[in-house]
Amino acid sequence: MAEDLRTNIVEQEEDINEIIAVRREKLAKLKAEGKDPFAITKFNKDADAADILNNYPAYEGKIVHIAGRIMSRRIMGKASFCHIQDGTSLIQLYFRIDAIGEEKYEEFKKLDIGDIIGIEGEVFTTHKGEKSVKVDDYILLTKSLLPLPEKYHGLKDTDLRYRQRYLDLIMNPEVRDTFIKRSKIITAIRRYLENLGFIEVETPILNTILGGANARPFITHHNTLDIDMYLRIAPELYLKRLIVGGFLKVYEMGRLFRNEGMSIKHNPEFTSIELYQAYADYNDMMDITEELFKYCANEVLGTTEITYQGTPISLGGKWRRVTMADLIKEHTGIDFYAHSMEEIRAKAEAIGVEIPEGMSWGNAMYTIFDQKIEEHLIQPTFVIDYPVEVSPLAKRKPSDPRLVERFEFFIYAREMGNAFSELNDPIDQKARFEEQVKARAAGDEEAQMMDEDYVNALEYGLPPTGGLGIGIDRMVMLFTDSYSIRDVLLFPTMKPKA
Repeated sequence: MAEDLRTNIVEQEEDINEIIAVRREKLAKLKAEGKDPFAITKFNKDADAADILNNYPAYEGKIVHIAGRIMSRRIMGKASFCHIQDGTSLIQLYFRIDAIGEEKYEEFKKLDIGDIIGIEGEVFTTHKGEKSVKVDDYILLTKSLLPLPEKYHGLKDTDLRYRQRYLDLIMNPEVRDTFIKRSKIITAIRRYLENLGFIEVETPILNTILGGANARPFITHHNTLDIDMYLRIAPELYLKRLIVGGFLKVYEMGRLFRNEGMSIKHNPEFTSIELYQAYADYNDMMDITEELFKYCANEVLGTTEITYQGTPISLGGKWRRVTMADLIKEHTGIDFYAHSMEEIRAKAEAIGVEIPEGMSWGNAMYTIFDQKIEEHLIQPTFVIDYPVEVSPLAKRKPSDPRLVERFEFFIYAREMGNAFSELNDPIDQKARFEEQVKARAAGDEEAQMMDEDYVNALEYGLPPTGGLGIGIDRMVMLFTDSYSIRDVLLFPTMKPKA
């Protein structure tokens, strides 16, 4: 069995090598005849396949100039058909020997699947009812030297699809649709925020101090300054400096880099948006989040009622807002306001969550939530009022200083974003940074560093401010019903092949 498999693989490789050799011979012959397709610099298109198919009455009987990649061919006697993909749709071409001449017809028959051609022809409908273009002339614009995957099975190998996205886009048109939707989502986000008066800004990607989130960084080296620097894990501290400086509403959308695990939900570099509004709090950020998702869903999908991985998700209506403590009580029966730490530890152990001796009240709450509650949060849910221990940049709740005014929101059991009423007390902020420094010294590579300049900025005065961060990739996954984050990244991070 293994020997048969190895023989089959060798035969396939020999077939491909033979195909490549034949295509290179064709190219060499074309060049020798002065018909080098790679020497052509331009083709003047005046129509797209999708326009012709969707607005056929406006094109019927007219001469058009279109171009695209040959995806199929049916060679017959004195007339043949092929389909080209031009980036908007697939359209049929009809070649006749009496229309283009015997020499060009013979040259057409020698073209290969994957070649890119430009054509001039008349739009018409075949007797079978297919909207097509009757070719009067054509030109080979690019010679494809590698064969496309066999059309009936397409390109299904996910590893190859991610590594060779260009081939994935050629063979799987629905992939192109995903990234068109991604672009529309990003455009809609910008439009929504612009309508609210937010200004888009840019802050450094290379940082000398690690801050704004708890994450393990990528480290690089600046040769001229001879210092190590970090690819940013968050733009938060720079954006809040701008609020100190007098901006009222700012946001930044761009790449962040975190040197952490990879999964269907995580890629080491990802796109995020962070926004900050002066004189606002986390309640305002909840309102913005909810309306932003509804706006984008209506703009891109035309509805707020969607389906993700077979599960109906309703983005319309009022999203649930519930405290972390209440969710834990609802799903486990553990009451952080009524039970002692001994009772909490015992009840947690009974449901399979270990709370070590000495763990704080807040860390115990977050541990139980993280391990037992997220899986229940399918419909849009704001989880509010987090422990201060896991929220070093958020403002404490006046009614309970063990908690902060922070929320994360979840859809389909996935954290989609994070927001605070921003901490603006420089003394409290410095003390929390010092706790982070201790944690880092004790071996926590994700802990933040002391940022003296940020504390200095706070000492000049940060007004009450609401801040929000949303993972764009996960938002796109939701709106395109994509299972993996790699399906919404054109070029996801991959381990190089040996």
